[in-house]
Amino acid sequence: MAPMSAPVGGSRPLLNRRLASFGTTIFAEMSALATRTGSINLGQGFPDTDGPAEIAEAASQAVLTGLGNQYPPGPGVPELRTAVAVHQQRFYGLSYDPDTEVLVTAGATEAIAASLLALLEPGDEVIALEPYYDSYAACIAMAGATRVPVTLRPHAGAFTLDLDELRAAVTPRTRLLLLNTPHNPTGTVLSPAELAAIAELAVERDLLVVTDEVYEHLVFEGTHLPLASLPGMRERTVTISSSGKTFSFTGWKVGWITAPPELVSAVRSAKQFLTYVSSGPFQYAIAQALQLPDGYYEGLRADLAAKRDILAEGLAAAGFEVYRPQGTYFITTDITPLGEKDGLAFCRALPERCGVVAIPNQVFYDDRAAGATQVRWAFCKRTVVLEEAVERLGRLSR
Repeated sequence: MAPMSAPVGGSRPLLNRRLASFGTTIFAEMSALATRTGSINLGQGFPDTDGPAEIAEAASQAVLTGLGNQYPPGPGVPELRTAVAVHQQRFYGLSYDPDTEVLVTAGATEAIAASLLALLEPGDEVIALEPYYDSYAACIAMAGATRVPVTLRPHAGAFTLDLDELRAAVTPRTRLLLLNTPHNPTGTVLSPAELAAIAELAVERDLLVVTDEVYEHLVFEGTHLPLASLPGMRERTVTISSSGKTFSFTGWKVGWITAPPELVSAVRSAKQFLTYVSSGPFQYAIAQALQLPDGYYEGLRADLAAKRDILAEGLAAAGFEVYRPQGTYFITTDITPLGEKDGLAFCRALPERCGVVAIPNQVFYDDRAAGATQVRWAFCKRTVVLEEAVERLGRLSR
């Protein structure tokens, strides 16, 4: 046997140092744990049923009739760009030109990556609400920028934003605010007053804003207000959304941005060197999905609100402190009442204890201690699955 050769690249680590601290995502780890133990997976946020049958049929017909089987246009197929523009006008009164102000992406994840890679330079600072979706940190790092977290803190059963802390975080190096509302993982929906204050700050300090609004149709109390609809914000805001959360086809990876032409052009310059194009036939199907009647969206919210209540009540009965979400399809809990202190250790042990998988929130924080006792649960599952999960979690209080 020939002797093993030294690793290619010499002594320097193979992984780019900007990504060295990230490793495998917690979602991959916990989903693998669910599979290995046969546990109910309330960790990763994907539905366990498909979306509307007529939209799946539309995708099938697109494939069979040759729509999108070859490279679609770089900005996205015209039908989808038009449907996105109509959606923004229909729900929010926002007018966008589908030819110059809409860009289709490979899900919201690519939209985030392309936006940050396009708009940031090394040395720029980005303010992000903590806890944050894990790709935010990785994309800011890949852009060579510096992440500045502003922490949403638990108060009176919910997570709240300290506007004074946000204002204090802005420095001369701040280039961009990265917002997520409705917010994953806490379920917080920023109020009109909070959004107005953020808009005033952005205008005053001439900041760009990237808003992740993928849960826009999953608001259970109140309504979703796009930041771009506020005075002075349309011209400085990249609004991101996607089809996965709204239509329960997360594997199709169809997302989009809406923004002024100069911002769309910048983001497209980065996007074209990431996926170039994607999801051709699915783009036609999502164009049709966006035209579904109001009853679809109302039914989606009502169904998920009922599921939220089933899981929230079950978690409370099991002994957790429950932060009831205003939006998204996640519930954050605190494990301190159970005598636990380490959410990561708790989640790794939970499948053996009661056959359920959840996500430790501490991985979404720069300050791990701030989220050490928080655990996130997804309720975008069939009712029977949630009821079984609640029954299993009841073992923790016995």
